[in-house]
Amino acid sequence: MTMEAPHRTAARTGLLLINLGTPDAPTAAAIRRYLRQFLSDRRVVEFPRALWLAILYLFILPFRPRRLVHAYEKVWTAQGSPLLAISREQQQALSATFGADIVVGLAMSYGEPSIEHALAELETAGVRRVLVLPMYPQYSGTTTAAAFDALFASLGRRRWMPEIRTINSYHDDAGHIEALATSIEAWWQAHGRGEHLLISFHSIPRRYLEAGDPYFCQCQKTARLLAARLGLEAGAWSVSFQSRLGRQPWLMPYSDIVIPQLATARGIRRLEVVCPGFSADCLETLEEVAIRYAADFVAAGGETLRYIPALNAQPVHITALAELCRRNLQGWIDAPAEDAAGIAGRLQRVESIRPTLDSPSLR
Repeated sequence: MTMEAPHRTAARTGLLLINLGTPDAPTAAAIRRYLRQFLSDRRVVEFPRALWLAILYLFILPFRPRRLVHAYEKVWTAQGSPLLAISREQQQALSATFGADIVVGLAMSYGEPSIEHALAELETAGVRRVLVLPMYPQYSGTTTAAAFDALFASLGRRRWMPEIRTINSYHDDAGHIEALATSIEAWWQAHGRGEHLLISFHSIPRRYLEAGDPYFCQCQKTARLLAARLGLEAGAWSVSFQSRLGRQPWLMPYSDIVIPQLATARGIRRLEVVCPGFSADCLETLEEVAIRYAADFVAAGGETLRYIPALNAQPVHITALAELCRRNLQGWIDAPAEDAAGIAGRLQRVESIRPTLDSPSLR
């Protein structure tokens, strides 16, 4: 890079969206690569390191990827992974919303596009200020903090770090709650309304909560605010947690146990499930909830389980995210833009001091 290169353009502002990640293909090899990176993260699995790596490499990676191939094949699209395809749509929609003012980047904590790649793209675009938005409404050390770990590790390898702002969570953001409610109401208007709304969040080990992770409490608040906004009475909605793994206690009640019970014990025939912890649909919503849990509900005597899609790239979601970002960009996007004259003056000053680079002494 030449001395004047960074001075030729005005510093720009960027928005970096980070989601969890996805395999590159619905194959055992691709899933194995993804799981190796994901499950090796100390934030995700807090377990004695040597013992966990033995379990991971001897019992999980040799067998689990093959078992997951069929699940990924069920949800794979012509555009590839649904999570990545939807995340690209969100990136493009936010870019269109902000226009030339903001450069919107996309990264995944695991897999591609990597955080390192996304930061390099922003740097090439002249971005010197970055707002980082992990696409997890509720904070958890397993997701948000893991994304920040990867972000700052990548920044630590850079010669010239950009200014950084981060959004920790938006679980109780009024715009986000309104977007969720509006989406559900639109679903009801188009498809009719069920007898019960189950609000299902991804689970985490219970001991993470006991160690101070705020995720459980933030999930409960999101659910409470959403139910209040929808005007749901007590008994018309409930909260559960899905996607547990292993034998240790995770956050309860478990979705896969609650769902059949709603049919057998409560006599619910038409059940709806929404997953407001996911900003984009993925394997856990499209295959686990919409396919497997739906089958379990019918097998238990229910008539139908309908999954209400995530907010994805719906306009109400993009509007809410854009407003959230604008509040966190104050002082950056409302600062006076540098004009051509300012850039020209800076370049002139660069030329005036260039000779001192090769001068062994002051003159």
